[in-house]
Amino acid sequence: MKHLVSTILASGLTISASAWAQPNDEIAADAINAASYSEGSLPDGQSVLAARLQVLLDRAHASPGVIDGYEGENVEKALMAFEEMNGMPVDGRLDQEAWEALQAYSGDAFVRHAVSEDDVSRIVSSLPEDYAELAERDWLGFTSVAEKIAERFHMDIDFLRKLNPSADFEAVGTEIWVAAPGEDSKPQIDRIVADKSMARLLAYDDSDKLVLSYPVTIGSEALPSPTGTHEVTAIATEPTYTYRPDENFQQGDNDEVLTLPPGPNNPVGLVWIDLSKPTYGIHGTPYPAEVDKTSSHGCVRMTNWDARELAHAVETGVPVVFEE
Repeated sequence: MKHLVSTILASGLTISASAWAQPNDEIAADAINAASYSEGSLPDGQSVLAARLQVLLDRAHASPGVIDGYEGENVEKALMAFEEMNGMPVDGRLDQEAWEALQAYSGDAFVRHAVSEDDVSRIVSSLPEDYAELAERDWLGFTSVAEKIAERFHMDIDFLRKLNPSADFEAVGTEIWVAAPGEDSKPQIDRIVADKSMARLLAYDDSDKLVLSYPVTIGSEALPSPTGTHEVTAIATEPTYTYRPDENFQQGDNDEVLTLPPGPNNPVGLVWIDLSKPTYGIHGTPYPAEVDKTSSHGCVRMTNWDARELAHAVETGVPVVFEE
């Protein structure tokens, strides 16, 4: 496949969406980098075009969540945000106007990365599910190097492995393909909207321009999110998590207050943005692929990397409006 891609590129031809729609077959990073949009809808299932599109949207700060090569609701929401950011008609569908605007963020979507000493550090062998056992640990870290690398590059771990089927992720120096997402943005944020109906978080500046957009999970039927407007009161990175069964939910047989240590696999991930509504906040997650796929315990849950970007941009006092 790599030879075929090189031959096509050398001839000056463009790889169209339909030519590389590979719903369930092998996907190669070279083919992703060469993918281009011509017309019509995104291919169903997993495709090289969707993978490249996800990276471009990530760079544009219209987050698609995990980069996994699948067209879906999170990609649609990211496209809607990108269209709004750029003054286009908002429908969440890829078209030539949006694709051309996204070329401002072009460049190889996937690049080679050598596994580093940092990549293999602070890995834990396994983590129990029971909170009482977790509370005895010092650090709730990644349980594999592949998990750590996937999160570093905003990727779904299964997609990372699919792109690198024979890679030894544990060996320092191993060269692998990874996504090349955008750098964190730090715009001035005047207000945040938690859009419950579309499961997304939108950040606006003082001119009411959309500057950041993320897919999120917002509450559940059993534990709904707040209503109305609340303020950001504190921002913490690598937070501990205080489990209070009398206030939130009960996990297993644990009926006592517990303090769980920090780490990416902490229940609130690597970030906690506290809100003026007691016990509620915006936070990360140990399960990035499940954002907007499962319910939360009333808070706003997002990927760790999206939560980190927001935490670096937002300040205390910023209002967060929960919209139905």
